[in-house]
Amino acid sequence: MSVTRRTLLTATASGTLLAALWFVPSANATVEATAQQADRDAAPAAAEDTTAGPQLAETGPGVDTTPYLIGGTALLGIGAGFVAYSVRRSGARPVV
Repeated sequence: MSVTRRTLLTATASGTLLAALWFVPSANATVEATAQQADRDAAPAAAEDTTAGPQLAETGPGVDTTPYLIGGTALLGIGAGFVAYSVRRSGARPVV
């Protein structure tokens, strides 16, 4: 396979991945108006929240991030291994 075709395939795969990720929903810190109205109706008048604007969800005091750190480190190591393997396999080429 020629170098030009390989580059074109890589660019096509990257563009396809970015286009697919465009449609992944994002997590916004906003609440719909109907949910806010229901919360206001259910809460007593004396205990109203005086802060305005969107608020983030309560996650608790002890969020365990260890699995994410281990998984991220493992994926980073695998990616570095693939890069090292492909550099080794392609051989040394003079820089032009």
